[in-house]
Amino acid sequence: MSISLIDHRPGSDHPSVTAVCTVHDLHHSYGDHVALRGLSMHVQPGEIFALLGPNGSGKTTLFRLLCTLLPIQRGTISIGGYDTRSNPLAVRGQIGIVFQSPSLDKKLTVDENIACQGALYGIKGAQLRRRRDELLQRLQLTDRRAESCETLSGGLKRRVELAKGMLHQPQLMLLDEPSTGLDPSARLSLWDALREMAGEGIAVLLTTHLLEEAEKADRVAIMSEGMMIAEGTPHQLRSEMGQGIVTVVANESDEVEQILRHLGLDPQRLHNQFRLHDESPATLVSTLVEKLGDRARSITIGRPSLEDVFVSKTGREFVH
Repeated sequence: MSISLIDHRPGSDHPSVTAVCTVHDLHHSYGDHVALRGLSMHVQPGEIFALLGPNGSGKTTLFRLLCTLLPIQRGTISIGGYDTRSNPLAVRGQIGIVFQSPSLDKKLTVDENIACQGALYGIKGAQLRRRRDELLQRLQLTDRRAESCETLSGGLKRRVELAKGMLHQPQLMLLDEPSTGLDPSARLSLWDALREMAGEGIAVLLTTHLLEEAEKADRVAIMSEGMMIAEGTPHQLRSEMGQGIVTVVANESDEVEQILRHLGLDPQRLHNQFRLHDESPATLVSTLVEKLGDRARSITIGRPSLEDVFVSKTGREFVH
């Protein structure tokens, strides 16, 4: 997929903004299906911002709107000081994109793929060679530059796609499920590259349905049914859940729920499982063992996770 653009950045006629990307009251529907419901957010320079949510939460629609691949129905998006509705061509000069589906020409070499990307942005000659050499070195691809992309591993292909997206020095990198198909080692390498980007002041926004990936981001927006249900640093979001999560798996669910509520607790029920947020989880477990007896199949303690945040906000399981 090719995206046409013009190569210029905000000038004196465009007010400076702190956030690289600002989304306000965004709504989008496909016929009767509502994909986004009044979503607002912002992404700052030099931060990694993760959109976390299960399939169908609205992540893909938001990503396409940010990429200017869909028209805005209601609300506003500003990237690099430009409004995506009134000036989409200028916005495309501010963003680098790594799609979930591979965008490399497998028959071309690494160098040739990057040169093709440069042609789309009007980058050529000495400027192309300088930028390409810098990116190949940064992403540890210099010794692979003459290799055909079809011979590369999944992790190396992702790095080449990052090099393509960064070639025109964007203010915002957009990545759709960037870890898809990568083994653990390749994922670590990818995140090293993202951290380097952020360290240079580039804003990084990625979509993911992987809880462990969202934990690595500077800020996380948890999405469900087209809405942002929680936003903050991973630590902030987990801290809202208390010191620990006590999970009870019951043999007699209705009776167990009655006992828990009689104890003054407010359990969150998912089928035959009950989750309890508590500041003294070990003490609570002792009480539960005594009161529930054989009605409880298991009682476990865990530290709060982003999955717990999702379950607490929605009352539903986080289904990948």
